Amino acid sequence: MILLTAVIAGIIAGILRARINGRRLRSIVLRLEWLAFVAFLPQIIAFQLPFTRDAISDQWASISLVSSQALLLVFTLFNLNQAGLAVMGLGLAMNLFVILSNGGLMPISPEVLERFFPGGAGRIWQIGERVLTSKDIVLPKDQTAFWFLSDRFILPEWIPYHVAFSVGDIFIWIGAFLLLWSLGGKSHD
Repeated sequence: MILLTAVIAGIIAGILRARINGRRLRSIVLRLEWLAFVAFLPQIIAFQLPFTRDAISDQWASISLVSSQALLLVFTLFNLNQAGLAVMGLGLAMNLFVILSNGGLMPISPEVLERFFPGGAGRIWQIGERVLTSKDIVLPKDQTAFWFLSDRFILPEWIPYHVAFSVGDIFIWIGAFLLLWSLGGKSHD
């Protein structure tokens, strides 16, 4: 969901930038663009599709998340010359680092879960347990390697969608936005 907002905001900003400057949207050439699609497949299968995510074990969810993040990082490394992809790559590297440092899933603290489930409903999660069919594993701050890179931020209460996100996710958002915003810039010959 966070990435989707970056794509929507980036496209709108790119279109506005092009129109304000009397230009057409420029095209970009990405290397290994198919790899970005392939990289998202493990996450879609493991965490998005109801008929597969319920059947995937925690171990396979971990493998799916790590492989997806690694492939996306390779994609960004091959496209560092494009606007925003260095920033996106930094975010992906941060996320992959904290995921690998904590057993293959993204750590989330009981305190963050409590903010999703006020009044104690968040306490049903056991330490070291995966949160339902998500990419997150419940770990307290003192048991989390590099906790400052974990899913520790949430959206304001007035936004009806509840999601936890990391510093890496913020960098990924900025990178995706910058890439799409750049489409409204001057064409490079």
